[in-house]
Amino acid sequence: MDLRKLKTLIELVESSGISELEVTEGEEKVRIVKNPPLSSGTGMQMVPMFSPPAVPAPAVPEKDRTPPAAVEEASGFAVKSPMVGTFYRAGAPGAKPFVDVGSTVKEGDTVCIIEAMKLLNEIQAEKSGVVKQVLVENGQPVEYGQTLFLIE
Repeated sequence: MDLRKLKTLIELVESSGISELEVTEGEEKVRIVKNPPLSSGTGMQMVPMFSPPAVPAPAVPEKDRTPPAAVEEASGFAVKSPMVGTFYRAGAPGAKPFVDVGSTVKEGDTVCIIEAMKLLNEIQAEKSGVVKQVLVENGQPVEYGQTLFLIE
């Protein structure tokens, strides 16, 4: 929703006698609630209320999965997550993954996407080599610094 439109809605609630306003536009929903005045501020609260459409994550083929015990024994260059978010192997649901086990990558090649705060961030290989292991399943949440791939 446009920032100017939100500002207009807030001003409408402030100047009118209504205490609550809810607006739905497509899949976005905004609810503005006017609270009793506090010691400072406008006494208003804006709560975004939207839920993205559920997209089933494609299953990771058994050959690309790495058992947890094997992660500890693995060696190679670790491609780590630079942020907290949701890991995606491909650019779109059902699309071919950027890389698979055995894929050759060059420094700067996109290896996955991490969605954080509704932004899609392409993660690039920091080293050239061959992908030895994929350590995260598609659609799985990842933490900052978590190893995503091993490249040799």
